[in-house]
Amino acid sequence: MPVERFRSFEEAREALWGEPGDPAYLRQIAWLWAFAARVAPRRYPRGVHRYESIDAANRAREEWDLIAGGKGPDTSSQ
Repeated sequence: MPVERFRSFEEAREALWGEPGDPAYLRQIAWLWAFAARVAPRRYPRGVHRYESIDAANRAREEWDLIAGGKGPDTSSQ
């Protein structure tokens, strides 16, 4: 990625804008989504899930956290 110099914040702000139909713009979006998936993968399966009780929902979330490597929310302060 090339380094660009700007004389003002306004010039830098204008350089961030891209055209919605521009192929480079779409490549940047695809790269950003792929990067986000690598850095912070989704921990939960897709879809809407129904449970008989709150306890059953909590158990399912704990199982998903274990599968994801124990990266669940920090509940130690609660």
